[in-house]
Amino acid sequence: MFYLDRAATTPVRREVLEAMWPWLTGAFGNPSSTHGVGDQAARGLADARATVAGVLGCRPAEVVFTTGGTEGANTAVKGIALAAPRGRHVVTSAIEHEAVLESCAYLARFHGFAVTVLPVGSDGRVDPEVLRAALRPDTTLVSIAHADNEIGTVQDVPALAAVAHGVGARFHTDAVQSAPWLPVGPDALGVDAVSLSGHKLGAPKGTGVLAVRSGVPLEPLLHGGGQERGRRSGTEDVAGAVAVATALLLASSAAGAASAAATSVRDAVLDGVLAAVPGAFVTGSRTHRLPGHASFCFPGVNGETVLLELEQRDVVSSSGSACAAGSTDASHVLTALGIPEDVARTALRLTFDETLTAADVPLVVDAVADAVATVRSLA
Repeated sequence: MFYLDRAATTPVRREVLEAMWPWLTGAFGNPSSTHGVGDQAARGLADARATVAGVLGCRPAEVVFTTGGTEGANTAVKGIALAAPRGRHVVTSAIEHEAVLESCAYLARFHGFAVTVLPVGSDGRVDPEVLRAALRPDTTLVSIAHADNEIGTVQDVPALAAVAHGVGARFHTDAVQSAPWLPVGPDALGVDAVSLSGHKLGAPKGTGVLAVRSGVPLEPLLHGGGQERGRRSGTEDVAGAVAVATALLLASSAAGAASAAATSVRDAVLDGVLAAVPGAFVTGSRTHRLPGHASFCFPGVNGETVLLELEQRDVVSSSGSACAAGSTDASHVLTALGIPEDVARTALRLTFDETLTAADVPLVVDAVADAVATVRSLA
């Protein structure tokens, strides 16, 4: 079987499970407890925080452990916007994850914020000049993802963040999809806050990180005992923190070689499917694209039926974001690219890591071509 849905989730790495295990068994203490068992847990949490900080190139005090990308994005968007005295205007893009779009909508509904949603080009990129034109004296936050999960397009976040900083606005980026492949630290991207998800890195679901620069005010979503330096109350998940730290370190250590290998295979998959399937086209950017990400539309077919046909051929894939699976609506990402709704419903996303080899490409391409041909024959 070819598992080509890594943008949705990844299997937990053995090294991560082994690193977690002691903190689920013998070293089970509450890190806030003032006794030996609690101190042991506190040291484990501190070590995990230092590991994350080392990978991201930030201070340990700037690391907040979360339950994943959704909580990280919610905390950054709502927390920075509500804490900043600058104004009540936020900017985002039309292709953001729902965690960002719904957080912005919440700010508009309940706190009177104005929200500007930027258009993207046909390749899914945000033009820095379009952002510049949208900024206002009361803009307090810009949130634009580093890479999109449906189309694989990578944004020029450093350039976008520089534009936002030019008027004094803060910048958050969702780096959930790019973290396995690219440098995503606050300094590397030039941002004020970056959110990551553990289960896209080989850690369990329910783990994540939000890195927030020192000095950036952050109103917490969760109130209580003041854990995580007052930014996220609740007893810390030490095993989860160790897991995401271990997974992030492993991914970062292998990112260069993995990216090169996956990029080569990605390009072969893109070219192979375009050659084998009449009418197919690539969604997103060809030049600014995540390694291990190939996405297409096949006009005239039912995308969900193609997925079923592919699974019969031992290829597990998706039509787009797992968070929107089951919805009858066309993808907001694809329609933002100018793709008609009926064509957007024909989407296929193949996402993989460096373990998919050049020898596998013909098998995957043949499976896609055969699945699409079968669906077209039935129509």
